[in-house]
This record gives sequence, structure tokens and C-alpha cells, in this order.
Amino acid sequence: MDDDRRKRVLIVDDEEDLTWTLSKKLSKDSDIFELTCVNSGTEAIEMLNQLPFDLVITDVRMPEVSGLDLLVKVRELYPSTKVVIMTAYGTSDVQKEANDRGCFNYIEKPFEINDIRELIISALKRKKGFEGNVSDFQLSDLIQLNCLGRLSTALQVISEDETGLIYFQEGNIVHAETDRYEGENAFHYIMTWDGGEFTVMKNKIPERETITKGWQSLLLESLRRKDEGSDLAKKEAEREKRKRQRRIQQLLARIYKSEGVEHVFLHSRVGFPLYYEGALSDRQDVLSDFGNYIANLIDHVSKYSKFLKGDDLEFWEMRFNQRLFIMQYIPDQDAILSIIGKENVNSGYIRLELRKHLDALADLLK
Repeated sequence: MDDDRRKRVLIVDDEEDLTWTLSKKLSKDSDIFELTCVNSGTEAIEMLNQLPFDLVITDVRMPEVSGLDLLVKVRELYPSTKVVIMTAYGTSDVQKEANDRGCFNYIEKPFEINDIRELIISALKRKKGFEGNVSDFQLSDLIQLNCLGRLSTALQVISEDETGLIYFQEGNIVHAETDRYEGENAFHYIMTWDGGEFTVMKNKIPERETITKGWQSLLLESLRRKDEGSDLAKKEAEREKRKRQRRIQQLLARIYKSEGVEHVFLHSRVGFPLYYEGALSDRQDVLSDFGNYIANLIDHVSKYSKFLKGDDLEFWEMRFNQRLFIMQYIPDQDAILSIIGKENVNSGYIRLELRKHLDALADLLK
């Protein structure tokens, strides 16, 4: 949108008295924004198709095209347009928690003119379009909109190969079902899905009602369960990481324990340490310099390899009077294994160990 033009605000509500009052009272701010008021979702879509709007403020519960339908359309066609929801159904802990998680903005009815004026000015100053995910809704957003708007609908959610249905009657969640579960268990299960597609099915009535708990408590419990599940996943990932590190240590310890081996150093191509066994274990500053020296050496050798048309360097062994240096690239990984030892190192044994465990080491570094 053009930053030089005056900002445009569209207010949508089927209460004509409200839109008339807002038009009059907010006219004093015409130097800040240009206000348009309409009385249906259909009119709002027509206006959006004609002019670019920076902000849409819409009631949830309207005939024909609801505030939810309008919000879907705005996010689909005009992702840079901000949206604020008007609701007449009170605040709750779940609304605050959902907003903290990046859900839609809302304002309660009845509101003071100064409240909505401040909200408009604040929203227009923010550069970001939507709070949260622009490309699609979070499921908690959709559930709140249906409940706050006292809608009687069904929400069909499709995630990968699974389909779930959540039914609303006058804003209450009365039933949920999936292929595996029904009732509260189905609702909580659907809420664990990370992504997918949804369809709003108007005036669809469930064959039975299996949920009696209030929607605020139900949604809060699901959000908390999801957080707990996320924490468990992080802990599991950390356990898996430690397990891989132990396995890498076991594989490389076989080489380090070979007679004459002084340094076993697993590092990135630019020398960043990944694993080390040797006399420098407690000298991270020296180890970083050590990695840089090795990386520079390998870089020069790689250039000679290409000059000789040898393609990429995979393995290199260099013997000095008093030291042996062996370098092995780890397949498909940004990692190199460098082994340094005294002149009596059994390089044949090291090569054998590398051939035996190279693929396993590559898998552990993924």
C-alpha cells in the first residue's frame, strides 16, 4: 500500500445506529484516516474489491456473511490489511491467553468512542498486518470467533490424512469427532494438530451432544496440553541429542585409544569444533585456533585436488618425520574428521575403522 496516502478504515456492523454514530463521532479524525462504514459482510467485500483498506473492524455475528467469513476473505485476498473483531460477549482468561499467543485483536461492545479511536490509531501505526500467522489461522482463533460470535456452525479440520469436526451451538462447543475419538478427547486431539485446512459448515447440527464443559475451559485446557506436549518433545529431542553424542564418542574413542593417536578432532569445514578427544580438551581457545589451522590446510589441499582434476577431496593422509595427519570428509555432512598422531600410528587400522563406521557417523550427525 502507498504510505503517502491517507489511511483507510472500514467498519462493518449490521447495527445501523452504531455505524451511523461511529461515522459522526470519528469524523474529527479525517486528517488521520478515511472512515467507511457498511452494514453487511457483502457490502464490505464489495468495498474491499474497489479500494485498498489498511484496517477492517467487523462484528462477528451478522446475517449472510459473518465476521468469520469476512475475516477469512480478508486474510486470503488482502493479507496486508489488519483486522479487529468486535464482540458483545465479554472477556475471559482464554481471550487474554489467546491474544498473548498471537491471535486476532478484538474490542468489546459496548465501547467508548475514545477506546475505538485509540485502537484504530494504534493499529494503523503498526507495520505488521496480522498478529500471528498471516498465511492461515491458528485453530484457537477460529474456535474463539465461533464462540464469541455465538454462532451455530461446524468446523471441519483436515490435517494430513485425518479429518475432525467441531460443532457449535449458539457459541457453545457441543460435540467433536475424529476417526479415533469423540467428545472432549476428540476436541483435545484436534487441537494438537499443527496445520491443515478448515471449512466452516453453517447451520450444521450434530446427531448428539457429547461436550458440556464451557468453551473457555475447554480451549485453555487444550492450549496447556499442547504446551506440555511441546515441552515433552523438546525434552525428547534433547535426550536424543545426548544419545547421539554418546554414540559418536564411542565410535571415535576406538580410534583415539589406538597406540600413538594424540588428537581426534571432528569439526566443520571452516574448523568449528564438533567433538574432540585429546590434550586440548580443556583449552577451548587453543582448540578453536587448531580448527582454523586445519581448515586452512584442507582448503589449500582441496584447491590442488581440483587443479589436478581429482574432483572433491574425500580422504587425505600426510606423514611427517614425527607426526601422521589423516583427514576424512563425512559423507553428505558439513563435517571433517581429523586424526593426528605420532609416527608409529597404525594408519591401516585407522582406515579400517573409518570404513566400518563412516556411514554410522554420517547418520549420527544428521
